[in-house]
Order: sequence, then structure tokens, then C-alpha cells
Amino acid sequence: MNGGDGSRESASVPVVLVHGLWMTGLELTLVARRVRRCGFVPRRFRYRSLGRPVSENAVRLARFVTDLGEPTVHLVGHSLGGLVILRALGEQPQLPAGRVVLLGTPVAGSGVAKRLGATAAGRMLLGRSLQQGLDGAGQIRPTGRQVGVIAGTTGMGVGRLVGGLAQPSDGTVAVAETRLPGAAGCTVAATHMGLVLSREAAQQVCRFLTLGEFADGDRPAE
Repeated sequence: MNGGDGSRESASVPVVLVHGLWMTGLELTLVARRVRRCGFVPRRFRYRSLGRPVSENAVRLARFVTDLGEPTVHLVGHSLGGLVILRALGEQPQLPAGRVVLLGTPVAGSGVAKRLGATAAGRMLLGRSLQQGLDGAGQIRPTGRQVGVIAGTTGMGVGRLVGGLAQPSDGTVAVAETRLPGAAGCTVAATHMGLVLSREAAQQVCRFLTLGEFADGDRPAE
């Protein structure tokens, strides 16, 4: 399936928003509002980021998307939510066509999460999100879709406390950790959580969902 030819999308196309670790989807309210103003129909997918592994949450996301009954469904994921999206698309390529935008998603694995996972307390904080998720193992690259990656460059966050975070970063995820071969990319001045609040990030999301490209972004890497 492909994500379109770059022409403007119908105003009825749904955009499924997938939250990150420890979140509920309420933090995506601004993103949902801004996506709606762009002419799309936002839908929020909620999942248990700690209690279920990425693979199981991906199955549930695929079912959620299928149940919408639409021929085209775009997907936007923040952080861990992006990993859930990638796995869902990789394992179930028959899902409806649509573009994908990842916000601060550590597709190459999260160095901060790995450091936390080395301790008992950290493993409790991460729950089941680490294995074949934030650890970068079993990465799946969906084929036949336009994927855009937005990374933050304001390095204030938990990474400063944990240490070992490469720069530039959004304070939690390094820009290098967000890079996905074959995906377009861009950066905005935002922290990890700031990516879901940033007006610039939302504008880039809308542009990519509409045109399949970012303003002043990188071309898809091979």
C-alpha cells in the first residue's frame, strides 16, 4: 500500500494518534485539534504501554485501524507510539493505505531506556515496553508507505539525569536514534514532550500528511 501521490487528501481521512510511554492520549489534545484544523479527522488510540509488549499493542492498533472501515488512514505516533505503529504496519501490511509521522520515536533503540533497564527500578518504570521495543531489537520497517520522522533538538529531559544521551537530542531521545532508513526527516526546537505541544511540529505533521514531504526537511534516506 502507498501513502498517496502527494496530492491533497480528502477532509474525511482519519488520523490515528498513538501516545507514548506512561501517557494516556490526553497529552495529544493539541495535536488532535491542529490536525482537525488541517482538515483531517483525529482518532486517538489508547493502549497499555507498561502492561503489554509492543507486539501485543501493535495487534490491537491494527484492529483499531481496521475497524474504522476507511480506505485511507494516516498514523501519527509519539515516542513509543511510533514503535507500535511500525510493528503494526510491518506485521500486517494489508492495513489501509496512509502516511505515517513519527514524533521523537527511538526507532534505533533508546539509549536512555537501555540504561534504565539495567537496574531493577528502571525495569519497573519501563514495564514491558523495553523488550523488542525501546531496546531497538526486532525493528520492523514498513514497506510501500511514506514515513516522516520529526525529531526534537531542545536537550532538556530525563536523559540529563540518566546520562549517556548523544547530542543533539530532545532531552530523552537522540536525533540519531530517530532516523529510519527510507524515511523523510526534519527537526524542530522542542523537548521530547514538547513535540506534542509544538505548533511547528504540528504544522510539519499536517504538511507531511497532506503532501508527503516536510518544509525544508531531509529527503528520504536510503
